[in-house]
Amino acid sequence: MSVVEHYKIDRILAVDDTRDNLILVQTILESEGYEVDLASDGITALRKIEQSAPDLILLDVMMPGIDGYEVTRRIRNNREITSYIPILLITAFHESSVVEGLDAGADDFIRKPFDTDELLARVRSLLRLKHSLDEQQKMARQREDFVSRLTHDLRTPLVAADRMLNLFEMETFCKISPEMKKAIAVMIRSNENLMQMVNTLLEVYRFEAGKKTLNWEVCDWPEIAQEVVSEIMPLTNEKGLTLKVDTSGLDPKDKKAGRVMGDRLELRRVLYNLIANAIKFTDTGGITVRIFEKSPNYKHQDWVTIEVEDTGYGIAPEDQATIFERFRQGRNKRSGSGLGLHLSHRIVEAHTGTIQVTSEIGKGSLFTVQLPKNIDSSS
Repeated sequence: MSVVEHYKIDRILAVDDTRDNLILVQTILESEGYEVDLASDGITALRKIEQSAPDLILLDVMMPGIDGYEVTRRIRNNREITSYIPILLITAFHESSVVEGLDAGADDFIRKPFDTDELLARVRSLLRLKHSLDEQQKMARQREDFVSRLTHDLRTPLVAADRMLNLFEMETFCKISPEMKKAIAVMIRSNENLMQMVNTLLEVYRFEAGKKTLNWEVCDWPEIAQEVVSEIMPLTNEKGLTLKVDTSGLDPKDKKAGRVMGDRLELRRVLYNLIANAIKFTDTGGITVRIFEKSPNYKHQDWVTIEVEDTGYGIAPEDQATIFERFRQGRNKRSGSGLGLHLSHRIVEAHTGTIQVTSEIGKGSLFTVQLPKNIDSSS
């Protein structure tokens, strides 16, 4: 049984206001087996690109209406164009025009009158670049899809294991010894940690794949903070740490003080991650959560600031620069998967806010989250 392979024919868009130039380019490219589409001006070219993105664009610099530089800029700034399209500028001008074109986002250039072999060589080179980038994007999508499916499927056995272990701990099936109860408690904690890591990984890939939908509502930060503190307090009690919430920076007469528009569940996740991290790396002293309002000079809107400060080990200067990157683990032996802070950064970023860290070894760390209020007068 024979296998027939189907090769995709590269489609090239040639843009020039001179018809003779278009016919010449079309003849050269079609003789090499390329599919060629033509446009006589920048606006028409942009419309064709939005309708169906080509694999390569040959673009004349000097055209009436909008020139090749502006067409290039608009293509590069168009977020609807998801795959990269190489742009080959065709110019008859001096070197400075080439510099302007490359700065606008073009990939290469060729001067008029061009040599046929040189044109075809540059076309082949840019199409190789296009195919390489497309293949990388495809592999990245497949990898993300695999991880997303894997983490989703992992949750089912983890949930089942958690339920079964809890039944053992409650002696549902039979009496168990104190030693066995301790062993089961360790397994429950390990299972919970693994479940949390799987959930975090799943959320990270949802954000990065653009599949995360935020449910916007009015969120009360003091209320969220008290909920998180009540939930996590057993951990601080176990280590003998203090954990307090300071809202003295909010106006008690302002009913909207400390409120922002956002996804309550996701913002709660951010605060939980920050406090849990602080507890993990703090052995003496405690953690303070501060909530106050400020209006940065560079913005014309009110902001709510949330600070989480601990008296723990601190973070090395070289780690602070990359601490919010995915899978970036600190040098401390207690460092986890490196996903929690990355996810927190993605959530804050999705709320058009900022998250920063300042720290000094041996003196603790301070994480600062700033979010725009975006609360209208009726809220």
